[in-house]
Amino acid sequence: MKLLSIAVPCYNSEDYMRHCIETLLPGGEDVEIIIVDDGSTKDRTAEIADEYAAKYPGIVKAVHQENGGHGEAVNTGLRNATGLYFKVVDSDDWLDTESYQKVLAKLAELVHEGETVDMMICNYVYEKQGAKRKKSIRYTSAFPQDKVFTWSDVRHFRLGQYILMHSVIYRTRMLKNCDLELPKHTFYVDNIFVYYPLPYVKTLYYMDIDLYRYFIGRSDQSVNEQVMIGRVDQQIKVNKIMIDQYDMKSIQNPKLRKYMISYLDIMMTVSSIMLIRSGTPESLQKKKDLWQYLKKRDAGLFYRLYFGIFGRAMNLPGKSGRQVSVIAYKLANKVMGFN
Repeated sequence: MKLLSIAVPCYNSEDYMRHCIETLLPGGEDVEIIIVDDGSTKDRTAEIADEYAAKYPGIVKAVHQENGGHGEAVNTGLRNATGLYFKVVDSDDWLDTESYQKVLAKLAELVHEGETVDMMICNYVYEKQGAKRKKSIRYTSAFPQDKVFTWSDVRHFRLGQYILMHSVIYRTRMLKNCDLELPKHTFYVDNIFVYYPLPYVKTLYYMDIDLYRYFIGRSDQSVNEQVMIGRVDQQIKVNKIMIDQYDMKSIQNPKLRKYMISYLDIMMTVSSIMLIRSGTPESLQKKKDLWQYLKKRDAGLFYRLYFGIFGRAMNLPGKSGRQVSVIAYKLANKVMGFN
């Protein structure tokens, strides 16, 4: 059995997918790289995927499918995964070679010692185009280092320390057992990918190394602000799916429950500010509707978030109130690092 399966969702990724794949190949025979060509039609993505599969038959798989969006590409990667662990690396991102080798060695060590953890967390780095200083998101204040731990051992999460797809490696069998299935033709589903499995995670391990390099800078990226405003209905859809997934009172561990509520808080903030930035009467009504949706599903959670710091800032009345909300947006931008 392979130690780690890495899914690489690709859609018209000819210009950058080679760099991504080349950083994954040093994993050697311990790794399987599943290149998912999500119905690419405008370039040579499919050919490049087949080229790598032919050149590295024991390491690379090329899977071609009709276009289903990023979520369906991740689903396909998971369905085809045979490794003990599973990670997603987007085709315009890459892994740091030295950190990658350390992670593989640690995973192998844990397996050998009979401590197959459910989730491995590492740092990720914003590779923002034009930025001289690269920002690393670390979790040293939140997680014990270099030891197996549980949610009860987790300390305080600071703003910006959310567990994102970039920072997580899940145990494959756990993901399959919890029936993770991301919606098709929907952007921003990486939030569901990291949020939904959390109550199934019993053991964790954190390595304070900068593994994932997260590229930001292309004008067509889903995290570009104008693109996010244009796709705000998809952001709302993901937000509602996450609201529906769990009754927070059913999450028994108080530290996990607090973290999941905090994650929903920032999701509500991002959705609200994109609707405010859009500025149309229709968008402002959608913002009201989203908060009412939360209230209908869980009144207690609604009041907790609505009257929290971010909720208050997102729901101030009038034009001047919306201007204050933009200031809160800048903070949310700093927290989440989009665009």
